Amino acid sequence: MNQERIGKFIMKCRKEKKITQSDLANKLGVSDRAISNWENGRNMPDLSLFRPLCEELNISINDLLSGERVNPEKYQETFEENMVNTIDYTNKKMTQNKKIVALILIGFGLFIVFSAMTIFPSESSWGCIYSLFGTLLSIIGINFIFRKINLFIRVVFNLVLLCCSFMLLFIIDFIGVKNIHQAPRFSLVKVSGAHVIYYDTPFYDVVRCMENKNEYRVIKNQKYDQDNIDVFCK
Repeated sequence: MNQERIGKFIMKCRKEKKITQSDLANKLGVSDRAISNWENGRNMPDLSLFRPLCEELNISINDLLSGERVNPEKYQETFEENMVNTIDYTNKKMTQNKKIVALILIGFGLFIVFSAMTIFPSESSWGCIYSLFGTLLSIIGINFIFRKINLFIRVVFNLVLLCCSFMLLFIIDFIGVKNIHQAPRFSLVKVSGAHVIYYDTPFYDVVRCMENKNEYRVIKNQKYDQDNIDVFCK
């Protein structure tokens, strides 16, 4: 489907009918810019506008898709070719739209993760919730791109991607605890003592010794006694 050729044909037919772009736009319920884009070959009219556009220009849909008035003797042959081209064009357009949606989801998801990790305080549960939500949103976007892959492979790919994404979040969180001295975002249990706060995360634990300039210490996963939790800062 030659968009440039079709655009020039629309312009030619419009001028033959002595209709301005503005007049044609008003009759079809679109903007002047849309008509200009059609005639310059930048994009095609929506499928729902084919019939009203052809009626206004006094041409057939077959003429429109051919970019010229079709010889009656070749009408059937041209029609079949145009149908195949139209289906191909529609499929490509849908694929392109899905990629745009996918990129929006990925970008928005990453933005949410970045915002959650920078805006919310490390001890806020909302930072954890939003970062996980943003990660899932990005993975959904990636799925839009690879949706043609075999289902089993896609499921395995999603699981690997999900695990890697969560591990990356935990690593970033761990770096924050070690180097920036902040509370872990992904703690499952938070226990407070007289002079200490104990954070239990899936891979390591953190104690906050409030008597020692709010020092955060990373320790190995171990059992804690809520009645004697201050022992971790001795």
